[in-house]
Amino acid sequence: MPAFHLTPAVADAFPDTLIALVTATGLRGHESWPHTATAVEELERQLADGIWQPADESDPRIEAWHTAYRSFGTNPRRIRPSVDALGRRLAKKGTLPRINPAVDSYNAVSIRHGLPAGAFDLAHVAGDVAIRHADGTESFTPLGEPDTVEHPKPGEIIYADATSVLTRHWNHRDAHRTRVTEDSTQVAFVLETLRATHDGDLLEVAAEELQALLAPQAAQTAVHYLSPAEPRATA
Repeated sequence: MPAFHLTPAVADAFPDTLIALVTATGLRGHESWPHTATAVEELERQLADGIWQPADESDPRIEAWHTAYRSFGTNPRRIRPSVDALGRRLAKKGTLPRINPAVDSYNAVSIRHGLPAGAFDLAHVAGDVAIRHADGTESFTPLGEPDTVEHPKPGEIIYADATSVLTRHWNHRDAHRTRVTEDSTQVAFVLETLRATHDGDLLEVAAEELQALLAPQAAQTAVHYLSPAEPRATA
């Protein structure tokens, strides 16, 4: 099982970071996930009824990510944090994308709580995963573009394993190699905040919600946390 590691340089630059690592084994992605379907439909209904709307860039949860992106040279209005992009899409179209049950689960939790989320198929992860600054030599193949190769800019924060980059711009976009599909049975999900002092409790609630959506469809689930004080966890 790979370990996830928050490097000292990232911890020093973002000392209020807290990341929930939600793991699931024995996932049954080809079955129906009624609780996830209900969660997604409920968000869409609340938006349509005008009683809820996704966090936008004026929200402190999103604003913190915009500030972080700028600090490592990324324009967050061109290359948006995942939760920001997903919220804008939902606000415009009124619906969330249906990808597969596992992805739909973390999308629903992410957008409900205004926290970036992602996931990695652990069967395709090579070695341990570091959340670190890029040195510029790494390669990245974007989700849905298996023939494309990009190279993060030096200083950009990435998730990377022993082979290549798993996520660019911290949480903007995941890699094609470790994408989660209906066939994925062993998956690590991440939920993130840069404001643990303010949003640590919110992150824990979100992690519990995600675990609750996964548990009926998995053999086993668990939640671990990464922070500057506890920078390493095994999936």
